[in-house]
Amino acid sequence: MALVLNIETATTNCSVSLSKDGETLVLREDNSAGYSHAETLHVFIDEVFKTARLKSSDIDAVAVSKGPGSYTGLRIGVSSAKGLCYALNKPLIAIDTLESLAHQANIKDGYIIPMLDARRMEVYSAIYNSKFELFREINAEVLTEDSYRELLNQTKVYFIGNGVEKTKKLIQHSNAKFIEGKLPSANEMAVLSDLKYKKSDIEDVAYFEPYYLKDFVGIKKKV
Repeated sequence: MALVLNIETATTNCSVSLSKDGETLVLREDNSAGYSHAETLHVFIDEVFKTARLKSSDIDAVAVSKGPGSYTGLRIGVSSAKGLCYALNKPLIAIDTLESLAHQANIKDGYIIPMLDARRMEVYSAIYNSKFELFREINAEVLTEDSYRELLNQTKVYFIGNGVEKTKKLIQHSNAKFIEGKLPSANEMAVLSDLKYKKSDIEDVAYFEPYYLKDFVGIKKKV
């Protein structure tokens, strides 16, 4: 029996769940447009424990969404997760952000392409089959009208994530299916973190870093 605290901060969705044996017990999240992670993350962590009537010391592990995604969001989530692991002497589990996002698409056949906006016409994406097995590794790619054409000519392809909005403007194909309004959530992390915990697939807390995929680029605010 594994009780895991799951933390997801890779996008604008600040999400925390408490799960037991792969099932979500309590979920708190805020997916408003702005990044509120610094203000709300620890509030949500406290709330999930209070709602479940459990103490932080009761958990068996802390799982964190490792990226790719927002540089600042990932830093906040990973820093908080590592701090909890140090304080509670619990193992750290890292979950692929795009893999957990793919689990929001329940399909019988075809492929799932979870994608996160990476500014301009670029997205972070991967490709999974209907059994959530990785078909193509994570890439940062610039979208064009011909993106994924070979796959689309063969079968249905389900696009999910905040990269969908720009994708549906470019890709016009009968096999292209767009699942809108979805962001990575700590809810889908539950199954994945439980599997990793059972396999003792954990990280070195001292040296673990988020998977940024690309170097951070600062943007000056417009005056």
